[in-house]
Amino acid sequence: MKRIAFVIVSALALAACAGGGTGKLPSAPPPGEPAGYAGIDSGQLRVAMGNPAFTRKESAGIEMWRYDGQGCKAFFFLYPKGAALSVQHVETIPRPQDASADISCLNRLRVDQKATS
Repeated sequence: MKRIAFVIVSALALAACAGGGTGKLPSAPPPGEPAGYAGIDSGQLRVAMGNPAFTRKESAGIEMWRYDGQGCKAFFFLYPKGAALSVQHVETIPRPQDASADISCLNRLRVDQKATS
């Protein structure tokens, strides 16, 4: 009898967990890329922004480059395109509700990088 009660209580606990919690995952950033960044190659990105503060290499030759500034960070996702890497997605933190990247953040980082080069 104890075993049956344990199974029922366990099943109820699992069902409660599977029913969803009170927290929700944040929504994905909206589609669309800031003008002037999508499609540029890694060399053009380096000329425009300087050296990234951090890079990470993923599988299949994909790379993420992070640029840090006062009050914002930018993340560039580069994918192989022929023999080069090309920017396919850009995000900033913070970002506006209706876009994946804040163009004023990108502009500040661009200026900041040029000043430190």
